[in-house]
Amino acid sequence: MAKPTKRKVPGGSPASTGRVTPKGGTVPRASAGRTVSSSASTASGRYTAPGSSVNLKPSGRWVPYTVFTLLGLGLLTIIGNYLRDDAASNWVIFLGLGFILSGILVATQWR
Repeated sequence: MAKPTKRKVPGGSPASTGRVTPKGGTVPRASAGRTVSSSASTASGRYTAPGSSVNLKPSGRWVPYTVFTLLGLGLLTIIGNYLRDDAASNWVIFLGLGFILSGILVATQWR
């Protein structure tokens, strides 16, 4: 198998060591190849996302109670489906899974 050819860096002197990054340190990956806007901080070369101005209030006390109620109701619905005699139904399982999914969705609103 043949060796790959060396990559030439444009602008390098013939006595160059083949170094790609400048000798003063490393270039941060976030700013490599990007231009920094004038509003960005010049003290750091890294991009800093603007802060969000939305002040979210803590969720009400009903959220955790609703989450655990829906999760428990879904679990009890599925267990109750299997405790019945030969009348187990797939629709009852889907109902229980719907309760569990609803509990998970409400849990995403908990702050």
